[in-house]
Amino acid sequence: MKKFKSAVFYGIITKMRPLIIFYLVEYGFLALIMALMALYTGKVEVGINGVEISSAVFLSVMGGLSFKEDFKAFLQNGFTRRYIFISTFCSFILISAAMALTDALIGNILHHFIKFTMYFGTFYGYNHPFANWLWLTVAYVTFCSIFYLAALVVNKVGKSTSLLIAVGLAGAGLLITYLFRFVFTPELVGKIGRFTLNSLGFMNDGTINLFFPILTFTVIAALFALASYALLRRTELK
Repeated sequence: MKKFKSAVFYGIITKMRPLIIFYLVEYGFLALIMALMALYTGKVEVGINGVEISSAVFLSVMGGLSFKEDFKAFLQNGFTRRYIFISTFCSFILISAAMALTDALIGNILHHFIKFTMYFGTFYGYNHPFANWLWLTVAYVTFCSIFYLAALVVNKVGKSTSLLIAVGLAGAGLLITYLFRFVFTPELVGKIGRFTLNSLGFMNDGTINLFFPILTFTVIAALFALASYALLRRTELK
């Protein structure tokens, strides 16, 4: 257990410096924008902001970069791939939870003083602070999981094959769009649309269920995490 805690601590501490720099830059720019708006317009109105997107991008990059160096360090210190996987995703969860708490807290405070909107607040309202934090946490973990798996795939098959996979995924996206527009019946499209909205918490009777979007992100993150573990078990550094 002590060794496991050390691995989780290592996964967190190595990301603290870039995380601090990221927040200083992000909220520094936000403060500058608000100051300029107050100076030139006499009021501060910040619409749909890029705070959550910026955090998601940072976590995506962190998830992708977490593989190679951490994997090498853990292997050299005698960790099994199972422990590497568990400790890595524990660090993802803890960092995501801390960033979600920071973003949700600052966003909700600013919302009460200026016209500052957040994605969760826009979709689900600002009267659910705990759900806001939990929703952001699982969303951030999802981004970490996706790009951690992407890094594993690149290491496994190489950059050239990875580019071909990316092209294939882009083609699959176009194919799905074509199917929705020209092949699927309106009834099927309607059912898929309703299922998607339900999974995001927007129910057919007009009510909002905050459990469903959190569950949806959790399931997506878990699927990518399981795929990462399956690939990690057969991964060698190149």
